[in-house]
Amino acid sequence: MMTRFWMVLCLVIALVSTSSASAEVSGRDVEYKAGDTVLKGYLAQDTALKGKRPAVLVVHEWWGHNEYARKRARMLAEQGYVALAVDMYGDGKTAQHPDDAGKFAGEVMKNKAIGEARFNAALDFIKRQQSVDPARIAAIGYCFGGAVVLHMARQGVDLKGVVSYHGSLATDSPAKEGMVKARVLVFNGDADKMIPPEQVAAFKQEMTRAGASFRYVGYPGVQHSFTNPDADAFAVKFKLPIAYDKKADRDSWAQTKKFLKEIFSK
Repeated sequence: MMTRFWMVLCLVIALVSTSSASAEVSGRDVEYKAGDTVLKGYLAQDTALKGKRPAVLVVHEWWGHNEYARKRARMLAEQGYVALAVDMYGDGKTAQHPDDAGKFAGEVMKNKAIGEARFNAALDFIKRQQSVDPARIAAIGYCFGGAVVLHMARQGVDLKGVVSYHGSLATDSPAKEGMVKARVLVFNGDADKMIPPEQVAAFKQEMTRAGASFRYVGYPGVQHSFTNPDADAFAVKFKLPIAYDKKADRDSWAQTKKFLKEIFSK
């Protein structure tokens, strides 16, 4: 009886070890351009996988292209996707203070042509990768990045789906009927002071009028930036109304993995 138990245990350990060894997730710095602006991204993928596969663009928070965005790209690569953490500010610049973050984000959001060009440059770059199926691409975004991917969906960008985490839902360019091609998934905290209930209601009405395939998930008592473990430190340092929430973070990621499997299987 004990001998059989140890045989089974050894087999399980061997299978787990083999599975871990087969995953060879690696990331590298990459450069691409939007006009004359050099954009510095980060490409992550499992090099043990062969053939073309789906890809996901990761759009950073208002802090810029930092390690958090890269971590999410690696997490996607672990799921078998090719992931590109994009650069929306140019030259890979990041902010260390909310004043600078707001300035950088504002420059992109106020000049939509620049933001669209930089997003599309990332999209073109990922489509050219030998390991990518150009017909199966999605985009996810956090905070500022969430607003970016929603804007691109509103503009009818050809993506399988977009996911926004604690991203602004407001827009002065609402989606027109039949314009949204991507499936839309949004995660926000119900206690997010930066995204009031009125904004949520307006977004739902906009998506419904546009005939978009969308789903909104609100987390009771959860604040802004709930997916980022650094949120609590930022809250203290800069007196910001933000907070990490492990439960909401894990749930939103689990739902995202399911969402990506669904949209890429069609």
